[in-house]
Amino acid sequence: MNKNVRLLGVAAAVRLLGAAMVYPFLSLYFKNVVGLGYAEIGALLVLVAVLPLAVSPFGGLITDRAGRRRVFLAGLTGEAASVFLMAVSMRFELVAGVLLGGTMAGVAGSLAQPAIQAYVADMTDVKERTMGYTWVRIGFNVGFTVGVAVGGVLIGFVGFPDTALVTTAILVGGIIFMLVMLDPSPYDLARSKGSFLAEAAHPAARPGSFRESLRILAADRTFLILCFASLASGLIYGNWGTTFILFTNTVLLVPTGILGIALALNGVIVVFAQMPMTKMMTGRKHTYSAVLAVVLMGASFLALGGISLVTGAALVAVFTFVVLLTLGENMGAIPSMTLASNVAPATEIGNYNGVFGMFNGIGSSISPLLGGIVLATVANPLGVWALLAIPCIPAILLFQWAGRRIPIAANTV
Repeated sequence: MNKNVRLLGVAAAVRLLGAAMVYPFLSLYFKNVVGLGYAEIGALLVLVAVLPLAVSPFGGLITDRAGRRRVFLAGLTGEAASVFLMAVSMRFELVAGVLLGGTMAGVAGSLAQPAIQAYVADMTDVKERTMGYTWVRIGFNVGFTVGVAVGGVLIGFVGFPDTALVTTAILVGGIIFMLVMLDPSPYDLARSKGSFLAEAAHPAARPGSFRESLRILAADRTFLILCFASLASGLIYGNWGTTFILFTNTVLLVPTGILGIALALNGVIVVFAQMPMTKMMTGRKHTYSAVLAVVLMGASFLALGGISLVTGAALVAVFTFVVLLTLGENMGAIPSMTLASNVAPATEIGNYNGVFGMFNGIGSSISPLLGGIVLATVANPLGVWALLAIPCIPAILLFQWAGRRIPIAANTV
């Protein structure tokens, strides 16, 4: 594995170590500190996500034109500045500042993520690309595991503002490390020298105009169907970071310390199970893996709702949900990390990843609002989670449709 891919795994760990100390608990800040209701929290989180969603395709286009390394480092810097703004705003109880910081962080992430995806694609060929993304995902979840565990404890002892300040320091350290250690990708070097990209079907050192890039996307109907499948799966998975946390803490009355441990279990399972699961799926279709992911996530929703009906079984419900959903997440990560890069023209990899991420982000961003409305209006836990599992149906159908049309070489793990 190229050393820069491993460095991106380390960068993901540092980035998430900081971010996971604050972001997963933001909905609890609005509920327990500000005193907002479920539906209001969901609506605010949707508003926070609007601008990042609009920026996501732009981030992919910029990545193809400004270079992977430059855009990635700019995104990390924006995230650090955003978390610092959130820390100051929480200190003075400025809700508008917290929302602005969350929005800025989302924008920065929308710029950085297509750059990471394209960077790994540059450093790997199609056969080893899935393993490259797997390495980055493991780093991501090492950081997430430690971050949510430490964040849950720190919030209980020192509160939200000081925890966000610690997060800022960690992110700044990550920026400095990557600035020194990370090399330009082959794509960046080719662009800087004006040379051709050997792997392109029609070799070109640079992508065309924005209009030409958008025309390529509009003509790729199979990719667009894949994007809508990603949107539907985002509607499911988006409940993990908001609705699940609110439900666990305010309905099942699980304290933040134990909730942090449950969230950390998600990262532990990824760290130890993602690589074996990726190897297990080698030779199978990416879209088959995506369907299995949706089935497992739907099962986790029904398990959480059903077990919650049993008196005294709150922790069993929580940890069963985490295990099933994480296994589904591991399955879904394989196509979500790789497939957009595999089907994209060589000069449009950032563009395709940006648009694919936007569609998934639309689903993930709407789900807190849907979850908040359902929590506010449905009392029965099984009813809550059965309703939230409905998007599994279109997600499965769309992934199957796309799987029959994507070339087998691009659709094979």
